[in-house]
Amino acid sequence: MIKVKAPGKLYIAGEYAVVENGYPAVLVALDQFVYVSIEKSASLGSIVSKQYEENSIYWRREGQELVFDNRDNPFHYILAAIKLTEEYARSLGKVLDCYHLKIDSQLDSPDGKKYGLGSSAAVTVATVKALCAYYDLKPTKEILFKLAAIAHFEVQGNGSLGDVAASVYGGWLAYHSLNRDWLILARQKYSLKQLLAMDWPDLSIEELTPPKDLTLLIGWTGSPASTSHLVDAVGLSKAEKQAKYQEFLKASKSCLTNMIAGFKTNSPAEILTQVKVNRDLLVKLASFSGLNIETPLLKTLIETATDLGGAAKTSGAGGGDCGIALLTDTNQVSTLINRWQAAGIEPLAFNVYKE
Repeated sequence: MIKVKAPGKLYIAGEYAVVENGYPAVLVALDQFVYVSIEKSASLGSIVSKQYEENSIYWRREGQELVFDNRDNPFHYILAAIKLTEEYARSLGKVLDCYHLKIDSQLDSPDGKKYGLGSSAAVTVATVKALCAYYDLKPTKEILFKLAAIAHFEVQGNGSLGDVAASVYGGWLAYHSLNRDWLILARQKYSLKQLLAMDWPDLSIEELTPPKDLTLLIGWTGSPASTSHLVDAVGLSKAEKQAKYQEFLKASKSCLTNMIAGFKTNSPAEILTQVKVNRDLLVKLASFSGLNIETPLLKTLIETATDLGGAAKTSGAGGGDCGIALLTDTNQVSTLINRWQAAGIEPLAFNVYKE
């Protein structure tokens, strides 16, 4: 049996702007995982998840195609990952098999809490990794990212794919989003093998080393948020308020450029300064877009960290889910945790994951 894992993620800065081609963001991978195992089957294949046991699906092989017995299922990202990875395997001359695929996830709590850690990206990456191992394809991280990115994008249809990058590369990342309009056209024009070998316009993925005295804390507000809904709402606003949106993009790129430089020069002070700048930019974006990015509890999360000399902001789309705080004074960590708990914010004992 083959078993692989892929980590979840959190945005540190640059969300919203990163959905535009070439705009930067900083993310981290976390030590909470989606696990996928795979083993050969004689005839009937299956996809089983502990989270969706009542909706497990079974399939058989007819030539090169997977034929499913269930019409309605929650496994769209898994199925897209299977289809794409098998297309890649065929291009390398592999003979396709039947197999049992099992999924287990730590990205949501056992009682169903949604933390917003990028579970759809992680399960896509883990599925691609498992099948690549099963068919002995030995992809580079770049190929793994591209396979998972195509599969994820063909299901979701929007987003930056930064969460896919975090699940593939791990650790701290500087990510510049690819041109997804190009990807749609390129998928139609080129073979998958050609597409995987090409440079993708605007895409950049760079691994970062954080300063040693920089501590990341994550707080969960108890309410899930819909990333796709919020991103779509900003998309509508940018068409109606083009000038303000362009100002936001320009300021976000400047902020992230300075923040990434702070990582490269080992300057925690610069990183904290730019986290505060990015928070202010998101507040302005929410104001002219009519969005509730910074909920009252997220605002409390941010202000308590700022009062202790740190910097904090929403993570990802906001509107619920998690906020992040960065501290340079480790003596303040327990104080911040206690204040969060007193306010009804759940500190998450997750760490940055690097394989």
